Amino acid sequence: MTRQYQQLLRLQERLLQEAQKSRLLLLHPHSRLRSLLIAQLMLSEDVQTFYYAINADDVNLKYLLNNMLNRLAAQHPSFGRHTNVLPHYMHKDPIAHFDTVLAAFVRDISELSDDLFFLILDEYDISDRADEVQRFVERLSNALPPHARIIINSRTLPRLPWLSMMAQGRPSIIKDDRIITGRLYGDDNADREDDTTLQVYTLGPGFVMTDSRMIDTWEGHLPRLLFFFMLERPLITRSEICEAFWPDLEPEQGVNVFHVTKRRLHKALQADVLVHEDGYYQLNPELPVYYDVLEFVEALTAARRTDDEEVKMVNWLHASDLYRGPFLQSHNERWIVERRAEFCDGYVEAVIGMAQVWYERSQSEMALTILRKAASIADNDAPRHEEIHLLIMRILDETGRRSESIAHYKALADKAKKAKRKVSERLTEYYRSLKS
Repeated sequence: MTRQYQQLLRLQERLLQEAQKSRLLLLHPHSRLRSLLIAQLMLSEDVQTFYYAINADDVNLKYLLNNMLNRLAAQHPSFGRHTNVLPHYMHKDPIAHFDTVLAAFVRDISELSDDLFFLILDEYDISDRADEVQRFVERLSNALPPHARIIINSRTLPRLPWLSMMAQGRPSIIKDDRIITGRLYGDDNADREDDTTLQVYTLGPGFVMTDSRMIDTWEGHLPRLLFFFMLERPLITRSEICEAFWPDLEPEQGVNVFHVTKRRLHKALQADVLVHEDGYYQLNPELPVYYDVLEFVEALTAARRTDDEEVKMVNWLHASDLYRGPFLQSHNERWIVERRAEFCDGYVEAVIGMAQVWYERSQSEMALTILRKAASIADNDAPRHEEIHLLIMRILDETGRRSESIAHYKALADKAKKAKRKVSERLTEYYRSLKS
């Protein structure tokens, strides 16, 4: 057995281990064995795979769907039965009916197998300039059924929001014998805060500091938000920027407003912040930036990758300290609201982890203190927000304070009623069990 083949088998074993935790797996472009690994997976009798190579025709969602339906149906004859029966006008313009099309496609994916399987997206870099394809794969990775995994093999880093996905623990990024846990795009960001670094804080209201002073010369909120947006999407096309910020403007108008906003951004930070190369905009790699979200994600990832309870606690505590409030909490643009829920999900994960450890150590008051603090600042729309309240009620009940647990639910119900919301069914069921 050659040394390279031994390395390949170890890499396959590592990938299969990661697949137990993550539904999206990226083979880092600098991984020497990534293409051999794809071949090995497809040859293995112990791994169930379905394969699709992105091709030059996949310039938008319409062509991607048509090609994937045909190629995957050749590997699984019944594939596409939910997507294919959608009305013709949805196939003609799937981006206008995005959620419906995505839901149908996910149903088709879920029926590829009853057991764990991998959907391999090869040659993914061909889709670099296809904004619709990037958006679809991002949403697909978030909606995968529990037994499905996506493997992305690409010669370049895909234009996906890796930080927000890593905050939720969704992807694993594999570079030969190691897992990338934070600095996906290299060392462009400064390793630490100092007076010569742009210090960016978005977990909370959102502000930028330099030379120990807060920058307040933005000439409106758009240059500031554009800067934050670029931190979330290190590689992006101009059309994608305009779609996020000015979707209702005609393309030419959107481009004009973008260039005005970019000039104001450069003026506010007194630097060429955005650079343009090969059709993409990105932050100037020579610009030293400390970004709180990056440190937050690295702390969460470090906690997930250890079995040492003390190491977990240190990293959970660090992540919770960095979380000063919901992501850009004073803004409600669509891209911000989406990121807000995702980063809050990571924060709740850290708080729940710490609270459970404290409770198991008979420190129920410590657990309740951090849970109540989290309940006061966590985003109500975060997927795991209700877990905070559920754990508060459970700890109160199990420590002989059932009346306080019932009172906590009633306070939640009153608050939800005023906000014209409903308390989740899980919380309501637990409340009913307390009364029985």
